[in-house]
Amino acid sequence: MSDLLLLGVLGGALWYWGNTIRCKEIARRAGLDACQRASVQFLDDTVEKKKIWLRRNNHGRMQLCRLYFFEFTSDGAQRYAGRIVMLGHKTHEVEMDAYRIPGSGGDEQ
Repeated sequence: MSDLLLLGVLGGALWYWGNTIRCKEIARRAGLDACQRASVQFLDDTVEKKKIWLRRNNHGRMQLCRLYFFEFTSDGAQRYAGRIVMLGHKTHEVEMDAYRIPGSGGDEQ
């Protein structure tokens, strides 16, 4: 009986690890795509998981919801933050801080 329990725990841990790796890669791609659409540079080529919780999807099923942060720059000098919310393996929301657009704000002479 304890062997079955150990196998179940090990199987659950392996599932969670694989699921986490997959979600992180999907979130990284979502951050990169958002930066490309905004014509800014995605920094460090990675995202960082900040929070995980359970949330219901549109069909009422409970899914893992993850919050990832990433950084980007518009001018190479200032770093800005972005956030990605993943619901299961789907990108639910991508937000980016307001950022300076190079050449605006009276820098030109």
